[in-house]
Amino acid sequence: MAERMLNKEVLLRLIRYNTVFEQEEIKDEKTGLFSVVKVKKIAAYHQYYAVEKAVKETLRATHEKEGNRKIGVVWHTQGSGKSLSMVFYTGQIVVHPEMKNPTIVVLTDRNDLDNQLFTTFGNCKQLLRQTPVQAESREHLKELLKVAGGGIIFTTIQKFAPTEGNVYETLSERTNIVVIADEAHRSQYGFKGRVIETEDGSEIRYGNAKYVRDALPNASFIGFTGTPIEKEDKSTRGVFGDEIDIYDIKQAVDDGATVPISFESRLVKIKLNDKVVGKIDYAIDEIEGATPEQIEKAKRKNAQIDAIVGHPDRLKDIANDLVTHFEARQKAFEGKAMIVCMTRQIAVNLYQEIIKLRPEWHNEDLMKGTIKVVMTSSSDDPESFQPHHTSKEDRKKLAVRFKDPNDELKIVIVQSMWLTGFDVPCLHTMYIDKKMQGANLMQAIARVNRVYKDKPGGLIVDYIGIGQDLRDAMAVYIQSGGEG
Repeated sequence: MAERMLNKEVLLRLIRYNTVFEQEEIKDEKTGLFSVVKVKKIAAYHQYYAVEKAVKETLRATHEKEGNRKIGVVWHTQGSGKSLSMVFYTGQIVVHPEMKNPTIVVLTDRNDLDNQLFTTFGNCKQLLRQTPVQAESREHLKELLKVAGGGIIFTTIQKFAPTEGNVYETLSERTNIVVIADEAHRSQYGFKGRVIETEDGSEIRYGNAKYVRDALPNASFIGFTGTPIEKEDKSTRGVFGDEIDIYDIKQAVDDGATVPISFESRLVKIKLNDKVVGKIDYAIDEIEGATPEQIEKAKRKNAQIDAIVGHPDRLKDIANDLVTHFEARQKAFEGKAMIVCMTRQIAVNLYQEIIKLRPEWHNEDLMKGTIKVVMTSSSDDPESFQPHHTSKEDRKKLAVRFKDPNDELKIVIVQSMWLTGFDVPCLHTMYIDKKMQGANLMQAIARVNRVYKDKPGGLIVDYIGIGQDLRDAMAVYIQSGGEG
């Protein structure tokens, strides 16, 4: 510490560029009222050095004449503070004299991730010296980017897709635009064209990285990811360049930045033939590289999945085992649990089976009850979904409740929400009854790796058979240079 952190230059940079005062919402246990408090957060050593390297690479890549526009990729395992690393990096870039008032574009590929990151950056306005702006539509995004300089803009990458044709209009040719991509490994950041079957025949569509380049031809790209880039993944490196810094699972656990994760198989078997297995695998909307058309077809198969994976007898068995298992876990270490289901219908039905066993856990009041279903909803949902319909504001309140270790909300059932970028330190168990693969599986299980009091580790309980998928994901992790 004396040699590194207390070095005069390092200490000054740590205070100036790597310290934030984040706002967090908490609930008063006595009154039930919510209030906002400020929490001081300082970069850990892995964040500090990664940002320093990233800034150096940015100055190289954005050079007007000699820059190659590929800054690189920061791979820091989930739970090690990736979002704040992005804030610290942006805080330096926006005020660096060589960047000449740059524009920062923060890209995600999902609305919930966009909102989460936007909230994190919005809480750090003092460091950023400006208020980030979230693009509300394609037209709004164009307005935000057609400027002479400055700005921190948040958008989903889908807003860069042209409404027709295969070319997106050029919005700015400036060289001091930096595109920060969250989870940079995902295939939608590629350039390759592919033939897509549509109702009107077929057409060629490109990876969204191509359209971003159309819009911002001289922008430089940096990726932040919690999962490794596969060695054979040439498209991601073609956009971002090579790794700038790696902080893997082993380092994070050794440093106490995260806790180890254990795996327990408690399969509740279903009789499946190969044809049915194929249908289930096809319905995994998180599969790497799935196109919108594949996802839509998968959704049409939900009824079949509900009938097979969500068979009433099977859900009864899961509910019985889960309740017994969770109560035993609570005796060992008080904490919270997340249940992940294949479909929203299965999530709702499993909730019903659980409250049959523990009726006292149920409460119709949003702010009361031990268990809740957290999912998106629409007007054409079946009647059984109605008690679980929540607005964006409702889900925000549930998130505050779930993060509060003293709140009676101990279990949430989800289908796709809260599986990435959602931090609940007291979450110690995840019950998985949903097929997931690759980076998405690694991101999901990392929900239980946060440090909390004397929590010895997180536990993944497998009800559907993700063991091989997890081994495959870890094999990619190790091949890419990670340990843990």
